[in-house]
Amino acid sequence: MKPIIEMKDLCKKFRRKVAIDGVQLEVPEGSITAFLGPNGAGKTTTIKCMLNLHTPNRGTVQVLGKDSRLLGPAEFQQIGYVSENQELPLWMTVKQYLEFCRPMYPTWDVPFCERMVKSFDLPLTSKLKNLSRGMRMKAALLSSLVYRPRLVILDEPFSGLDPLVREEFIRGLLELTEEEGWSVFVSSHDIEEVERLADRVAVIAGGRIQLHESAVDLQERFRQVEITLPDEKPLSCALPKEWLQVERSGRALRFVDSQYNEPKLTATISMLAPGMKLLQATPMSLRNIFIALARTYRMPSNNAK
Repeated sequence: MKPIIEMKDLCKKFRRKVAIDGVQLEVPEGSITAFLGPNGAGKTTTIKCMLNLHTPNRGTVQVLGKDSRLLGPAEFQQIGYVSENQELPLWMTVKQYLEFCRPMYPTWDVPFCERMVKSFDLPLTSKLKNLSRGMRMKAALLSSLVYRPRLVILDEPFSGLDPLVREEFIRGLLELTEEEGWSVFVSSHDIEEVERLADRVAVIAGGRIQLHESAVDLQERFRQVEITLPDEKPLSCALPKEWLQVERSGRALRFVDSQYNEPKLTATISMLAPGMKLLQATPMSLRNIFIALARTYRMPSNNAK
């Protein structure tokens, strides 16, 4: 099966500033992929290249099997897109807005729309300008889903939402994607929320993809590790490069093992220094893994001495 999104050597510059450089990424159909990265990493630029809102300087993006620069009405009728910066016709009521969108999509499902309006508790007679940001985001999401797209792209959809609306938004999206089997590509800073959604994770930093794998595999290979040293003398050996965020306090050495394998870790510890002992290796949340990676990408590597 071909990937629903495929990027090859994707590059986009704005004058002399390189926003993304050599992005390589394949997104399997039917997956929910979290697209993570620090501010300025290139997430929104990548998404805009996917949707032909930006023209790449180099490389290609295939979306639904077609070059993104050639996407037309037939493809956009299969793509749902919600962005934190999305502009809505605020002078319209919710009902007018949905009626405005409906003729653009031959697959618009009226019963499905009515069910989602009730589920999202949207006031049809209220003007969009009078709604809270959270309710407007719900209206935008609804209008992007009721024609049953194959691919849903969300760019910072949770930004500025209060906890209750965020919970309703995520619960509704989870239920719908499970029912419909949609492919979802979601860029967000709300790591804890994305963790509930995603079965795959892609991390971008410095305009390049740093990793892309299943969420399960990612969490299996990361551990927060603490070991004890035989004494407080400085270590004379270099530490493995897969040990991230190394910190030392007296005889305690703490780090993130990005390639965790217990037998290998035990053997490495024994080889580094006689008397060094493993205290604990704790599983990490996606949020803590992302923080460790983000710090690593922006800081020069340093081994504890």
